[in-house]
Amino acid sequence: MEPMDIVGKSKEDVSLPKATMCKIIKEMLPPDVRVARDTQDLLVECCVEFINLISSESNEVCCREDKKTIAPEHVLKALEVLGFGEYIEEVCAAYEQHKVETLDSPKGVKWSGAEMTEEEALAEQQRMFAEARARMNNGASLPKQSDSERSMDS
Repeated sequence: MEPMDIVGKSKEDVSLPKATMCKIIKEMLPPDVRVARDTQDLLVECCVEFINLISSESNEVCCREDKKTIAPEHVLKALEVLGFGEYIEEVCAAYEQHKVETLDSPKGVKWSGAEMTEEEALAEQQRMFAEARARMNNGASLPKQSDSERSMDS
């Protein structure tokens, strides 16, 4: 079975993180079962091929609906079309869990600000810049403030 060609990528460029995949494989098996390295590599290749297959079919479903962005419903339809309908319920549950987990974090925002206010963050940034500047200029660092001193400054 020859892996699908990916637009603009060679077969070697498209993969999944091996360490993560090995961890997943080990978690799914009983502790007394060992998996040969060749078998791990084969499983990773199968996963990549499966993702390519689902992605390609999802794109076709999307195009048939004259859409430009693949939506979750396109992936679900692709699973059905390809004969993986028994996974749809579990995929829907995983998607719902993902939506709940990411509901609190707005798109594109990596820092929620829950730890400190914007003013505190700016003050901390300025302090860190000053400390770095001092190290660069004369190799010395400014004395570090303890957490209690920082809270008193606020």
